[in-house]
Amino acid sequence: MSETTTAAETAAPHRYTAALAADIEARWQDFWEKQGTYEAPNPGDGPLGGEPARTALPKKFIMDMFPYPSGAGLHVGHPLGYIATDVYARYSRMTGHNVLHTLGFDAFGLPAEQYAVQTGTHPRVSTEANMVQMKAQLRRLGLGHDQRRSFATIDPEYYRWTQWIFLQIFNSWYDPEAKAARPIAELVEQFASGARETPEGWGPWHELSERERADLLGEYRLAYASDAPVNWSPGLGTVLANEEVTADGRSERGNFPVFKAKLRQWNMRITAYADRLLEDLDELDWPEAIKLQQRNWIGRSEGARIAFPLGDQHIDVFTTRQDTLFGATYMVLAPEHPLVDSVVPDVWPEGTREAWTGGYATPAEAVAAYRAQAEAKSDVERQAEAKDKTGVFTGAYATNPVSRESVPVFIADYVLMGYGTGAIMAVPAHDQRDFEFARAFELPMRCVVEPTDGRGLDPAAWQDAFSSYDATLVNSANHGISLDGLGVAEAKERMRRWLEEHELGEGTVNYRLRDWLFSRQRYWGEPFPIVYDEDGIAHALPESMLPLELPEVEDYSPRTFDPDDADTSPETPLSRNEEWVNVTLDLGDGKGPRRFRRETNTMPNWAGSCWYELRYLDPHNDERLVDPEAERYWMGPREGMPHGGVDLYVGGQEHAVLHLLYARFWSKVLYDLGHISSSEPFHRLFNQGMIQAYVYRDARGIAVPAAEVEERDGAYYYQGEKVSRLLGKMGKSLKNAVTPDEICAEYGADTLRLYEMAMGPLDVSRPWDTRAVVGQFRLLQRLWRNVVDETSGEVTVVDTEPDEATLRAVHKAIDGVTQDMAGLRFNTAIAKITELNNHVTKLREVPRSVAETLVLLVAPLAPHIAEELWRRLGHDETVVYRDFPVADPAYLVDETVTCVVQIKGKVKARLEVSPSVSEADLEAAALAEPAIVKALGGAEVRKVIVRAPKLVNIVPA
Repeated sequence: MSETTTAAETAAPHRYTAALAADIEARWQDFWEKQGTYEAPNPGDGPLGGEPARTALPKKFIMDMFPYPSGAGLHVGHPLGYIATDVYARYSRMTGHNVLHTLGFDAFGLPAEQYAVQTGTHPRVSTEANMVQMKAQLRRLGLGHDQRRSFATIDPEYYRWTQWIFLQIFNSWYDPEAKAARPIAELVEQFASGARETPEGWGPWHELSERERADLLGEYRLAYASDAPVNWSPGLGTVLANEEVTADGRSERGNFPVFKAKLRQWNMRITAYADRLLEDLDELDWPEAIKLQQRNWIGRSEGARIAFPLGDQHIDVFTTRQDTLFGATYMVLAPEHPLVDSVVPDVWPEGTREAWTGGYATPAEAVAAYRAQAEAKSDVERQAEAKDKTGVFTGAYATNPVSRESVPVFIADYVLMGYGTGAIMAVPAHDQRDFEFARAFELPMRCVVEPTDGRGLDPAAWQDAFSSYDATLVNSANHGISLDGLGVAEAKERMRRWLEEHELGEGTVNYRLRDWLFSRQRYWGEPFPIVYDEDGIAHALPESMLPLELPEVEDYSPRTFDPDDADTSPETPLSRNEEWVNVTLDLGDGKGPRRFRRETNTMPNWAGSCWYELRYLDPHNDERLVDPEAERYWMGPREGMPHGGVDLYVGGQEHAVLHLLYARFWSKVLYDLGHISSSEPFHRLFNQGMIQAYVYRDARGIAVPAAEVEERDGAYYYQGEKVSRLLGKMGKSLKNAVTPDEICAEYGADTLRLYEMAMGPLDVSRPWDTRAVVGQFRLLQRLWRNVVDETSGEVTVVDTEPDEATLRAVHKAIDGVTQDMAGLRFNTAIAKITELNNHVTKLREVPRSVAETLVLLVAPLAPHIAEELWRRLGHDETVVYRDFPVADPAYLVDETVTCVVQIKGKVKARLEVSPSVSEADLEAAALAEPAIVKALGGAEVRKVIVRAPKLVNIVPA
């Protein structure tokens, strides 16, 4: 029989069992909901229920990363972070904070759409059903969320403001002088008045047509549409952001091949904020690993832009090693580079090597064939270190601006348009990829940085390239400049100055970060609040027309294609809804009603999570994005938080360069435009680990139900057949998922909460073991017995003072638990509570003050049993807002400490002494100790070294 269904229940009818836990938990969950226990007031809300205004208290805004309402429901791995933030929120309330803690749902996105396509169920129907199930599961865990503030991104009242924010970004430009976003109207006014000249090649503003003005402004807008290379996944029927493509060039969702295609798409000019996104990381309380990922993704590098003349035009390259310019012996363009077509001659130049032509009769044929080959590869495949270098000669020669030598121009797939200028100067002696390409195509190599490993100066004899920032330049003098003998840093600076003086280049900064691709060819997403007139000019919908609701359609499947067919292009579900797409509108611009065509792409699933922390602050405001006073109170800058933001944000580290980077960008734009006071969304970030589970696979490698596997003699069997075991993720597809419902039914929600928090440090992954859950159940049973008689149900505590030993145990536990709670070390906090509970269990009678302290200590972790015991102890008010116990320093000092007594460094005795013993008293006690007297054998003492209270070292004469 299980722990919870033994016959002993008959003899102990008031024992803490799963049935009693279920009754207690349901009652208190109903109580909290009815009383609005977790409702956090905003400034101006006034007192709740007659209490003093909580907004006078210091605030704590605690958040979890947005959950997606999966149809599979929760397994026990999902609530790990939710329970942790709930424990911390409860502790924060008890330590005198006004706490905002709630949870919404990130409900747009591809999973629901794919499920809808497979089953024929509308995404809204399946998503809302999933939310109902998930809400019930979360409620059962006793999470203290302010339910008034919950929402889903699919609510029109919510995505109205997502669309509104998009329009703020669309109607803004980044002013590099102010280093901030400004309304696009200011830029228009500057162009119109002549205060700012239009860029070269555009002509005066007043001479531009409406189409030309729109195109010019598109070069500045922070949200813009452009024809650009994108990641096209035919198998999904949509394009993907770089961050949604895996390392092997496949879609993160569905594992389909991803190809490069040129499509007109919406983009966010996140690159304008690259420096601010880098600089402000320093002030955030984030894990260093996440900061490093963002720094690497942004990829700021200082170098020079250099012009290589080619006929009547030039090829621009960006390099961080302008000091090696004398070693550039050829150039490489990305196959997609716009200059390729214009530099390709009709015939191969005389003397072209056969290895350079790819076997084609003309340069145009060779280039066309190679381009087709490159288009079939992902960026990751093209840049793979281990792959053979491929390419083809364009037939063109450029001029090295310092050596004045002609250098052949190739195209090769290891160069990408997405970084730098899409062109490189190849220095094969000092770059490994260039070295391999030069070897493959028999290209010259020149050593210009003297090797420090004795390999000599002839690259023909080398096995690999030599690269160093701590070496000396050689072979680098000609035409009025010499770098010979200089170190790398000095040579880079001298070359930069020379290039600028001769107008051949300039020092510049480059970034790995690309603009954010913001279009998706899907149905289940936020519609763009954009319409196009008959000339194809994009117009923003006026705010009065928001929200632009997603229409109900019969066919919500994006058109998908053969996953391997790169020669396809998207067809969006919304484009098939002619009545919705083609509309007559009056945009309020004075031109009256006109015919327009709606944008038929939808926003990516990241859009709704870029700003949801702001909606939690003011979820029912239909007048503005967020009330300024509420935003300043909950998220405004303050001491130690110069950029403001959420006080604690808990979630997975997999979102380092997706959600976290995007949300930071949106916050900065909204801050620049004066809509919010916080320029960062999340001040403190904590990445929880993962709850793992064993995956069992049969001889075919197929996962079998973990619950049905038997262990015999160290091996594992399923239906009599031996299976393998490996620790991995938990999930329905791996047949190893354990639901929280199962554990709650067997032991109760408080036990589940305690077990997940006790498994190990919160930021470390840990294996699930259902058999170990009973340990925390027993802790609660012992706590219950320390207060309640299992036979009568009466409270058994006594109104007497605790003895000295118990007081010391209580206050040490309070001190340790307080520190652990503040540091999110819930596993060690539970260990200290367990130790105190075990001490109390041994007492003949439990003093009321001790029992109440125990209940308060456990309240953040196991709130249901804490509420029940608190009420049984005679208190009418909820334990949620009771003060957390405070340790008395007088009881934190040990009664005695052990002092080691040595003679010539060897331990001869140990003394139990007061921690406050003086050096003189300690010396006297050591010399009087019988074991020391015996060891000295009458010898005189030359010196006594005392380190009170723990060490005495005696040196005989």
